[in-house]
Amino acid sequence: MREQFFPAFDWHTVFIQPWSEYAVNSFWIVLMGFLVAGTCGLVGCFVILRRMALVGDAISHSILPGITLAFLLTNSRDTLPMMLGAVAAGVVTVALIEAIRYTSRIKPDAAIGIVFSSLFAVGVILISVFADEVDLDAECVLYGELGFIPLQDITYFGGIVIGPEPVVRMAIITLIAIVLLFAFFKEMIVTSFDSGLAASLGINTTRYQYGLTLFLSIVIVSSFESVGVVLVIAMIIFPGATALMLTDRLPIALALSTVISGAYSLLGFHLATWLNASIAGGMTVIAGIVFGIVWAFAPQRGLIATLVRNRQIMEESALNFSREEK
Repeated sequence: MREQFFPAFDWHTVFIQPWSEYAVNSFWIVLMGFLVAGTCGLVGCFVILRRMALVGDAISHSILPGITLAFLLTNSRDTLPMMLGAVAAGVVTVALIEAIRYTSRIKPDAAIGIVFSSLFAVGVILISVFADEVDLDAECVLYGELGFIPLQDITYFGGIVIGPEPVVRMAIITLIAIVLLFAFFKEMIVTSFDSGLAASLGINTTRYQYGLTLFLSIVIVSSFESVGVVLVIAMIIFPGATALMLTDRLPIALALSTVISGAYSLLGFHLATWLNASIAGGMTVIAGIVFGIVWAFAPQRGLIATLVRNRQIMEESALNFSREEK
């Protein structure tokens, strides 16, 4: 007899039990998912506007050799050396992409593919060659595991329990992202939409480009422990892409991306609970479903709205043509 493709759905097990018997663990997991998706979404809006989505993908893969080399050099998995290794790898990635673009006839997408696949392969080889020395779980780096968040070391402040260390670290990164957003909002808007205008206003576009890349690297390395380097790119692209389908105003898009990120985390957690699957994978599936719904039904840029608008244009054109014929 054929087994069920999906496990039986039980409302109590999927939605009630996680918040009644395991409420604390569920809270930290959902909060961590929200912080990762929300921070990635805030940065992702600017990444998408600057058409750097593939660069984000490249950085998310190329940090693997960076954190591996950082571990080999320091023999430590502390946050600082991992962060420095990842940021260095991110800067090298962007520098190599730009160098190939401006010194050859290779197109930007091809340059991105060459750089990130080469650096990612270097990281895989380093882990394979130094497997006995590198105390890094390759699957954890690639796919992450949100379910382990409640088991991490607890951070205390003045004897008061703050929370699991990764959650506290990600909350600090989120706070820094919000502060930087308010501090450089106008400059980021100008450099994102019109680099020529930004240059005429005396704004150094290259400085903001590399600044965004640096912070993107920090966000990625802070997130990969939870969602992995493969899935973090989904958290960078989906919230911003979905929000920008719904509005033309960037401040509203940033707020929407934050709300949407909360939905990813909560619904993804319950989906993973039902299927007994990866929570980060559940979040990404929810992100894809939400984007599909918005892509189809968005009032201005949705598929249905576009088809209706094109049909109206064709009918008006046909009507005008028939009038001219008469």
